[in-house]
Amino acid sequence: MAKKNSSGGTPATVALTRTGVAFTLHEYHHDPRTESYGLEAAEALGVELGRVFKTLMSTVDGVLTVGIVPVSGQLNLKSLARAVGGSRAAMADVAAAERATGYVAGGISPIGQRRAHPTVLDRSASEHATIFVSAGRRGLDLEITPDDLVRVTRAIVAPIGR
Repeated sequence: MAKKNSSGGTPATVALTRTGVAFTLHEYHHDPRTESYGLEAAEALGVELGRVFKTLMSTVDGVLTVGIVPVSGQLNLKSLARAVGGSRAAMADVAAAERATGYVAGGISPIGQRRAHPTVLDRSASEHATIFVSAGRRGLDLEITPDDLVRVTRAIVAPIGR
């Protein structure tokens, strides 16, 4: 997979380029009135819902934690907590997630965040040769292999979606 369309140099694309990880950028028109950024991306890119993943910030026992699940489903907080050895999980405050990642909600990428956070990728990602995640801004996704995403984020793979 070759990198193409170098516009949109976000912290995610810079980090991938620096580490030599192959990815493909996919830009689409973002409608600010949309209610689901992930579903909008899947439709605009013509990609099946199971291959487009959303990045959700939560807290597990008070520690900011990243959960990456298909846009067609939801994050199972109990499963996320269990995956990182925690006991209690809750969705993170949007402002706290934005501050900690350096991205705006709806454009949070699991890659290139301001600091590393424990990260869990839903096991369903391994069913696909490539998946799509936010490239760091609304209207821009990147396509990457699940193995490369795990490697660059140091993610745990576990069943965290429902």
